[in-house]
Amino acid sequence: MNVIAVDIGNSNIGVGLFLDGTEDFIRTIPGGVGTELRECLTDSWQKIPILENSREHKRNGVIVVSSVKPAWTELVRQIAAEDLSENIRVIGEDIPLPITVWVDDPRKVGTDRVVAAAAAYDVVEDAVVVADFGTAVTIDLVDQHGVFQGGVICPGFEISAQALKDHTAQLPKIPPVHRPSGPYGKNTADAINCGLYYSIIGAMEEIIRRYAEEIGRWPQTIITGSGAETIKEDCPFVDNYVPHLVIKGIVLAYMKYVEEKSEELI
Repeated sequence: MNVIAVDIGNSNIGVGLFLDGTEDFIRTIPGGVGTELRECLTDSWQKIPILENSREHKRNGVIVVSSVKPAWTELVRQIAAEDLSENIRVIGEDIPLPITVWVDDPRKVGTDRVVAAAAAYDVVEDAVVVADFGTAVTIDLVDQHGVFQGGVICPGFEISAQALKDHTAQLPKIPPVHRPSGPYGKNTADAINCGLYYSIIGAMEEIIRRYAEEIGRWPQTIITGSGAETIKEDCPFVDNYVPHLVIKGIVLAYMKYVEEKSEELI
């Protein structure tokens, strides 16, 4: 099974190529860079083998997309159609969600959250929390039965830093948040860095504690996303850091869809 998995976030687009189910590469591209995205998708598609006996030289692969930004979904759709003569398949539209979603309106939950949660549960096979650190931070719970129960959404580091600059008279916009050398800052920039860094760690631990009270035990916790590597050393309550969990969840969602379609034909 050959899949190009595309994770369209609010700031970046992740592209992963899987050949025969094995990861070939995963790249992260700034969302506004259409040329780089076009080159990445075209190069990935060229690596997928051509179907045997295909007179049109059709390739034996699919492009599967999870998106939280419709405008960029249409950009990927356009590139696929114009450069690859291929249609994309969008999770939540062409491909069903890979797990049961027990919330008020499943259609309004970001598919990135759902596929990441499904990928985590597929490995853990028990109650699990997935915290994804991107433009926003999402902390979601899957119960022991594999049901997505919902979660919380917090502002990410960049949003929080920008908000402090925009809504105060003298606070500066600090560089990207990094692991502090100590628990308090000796200057304004370091104080902001410490505040943003430790507040999200503290929030995550408190949220997971409340999830644990709800289900009666402490769930396994997995963190992912561009900001997760920054904080992982100071999170002893986290079990695993898994980069690109959404990309892996996209592939899982498509594989599950194919398996279920095959079973229907038996």
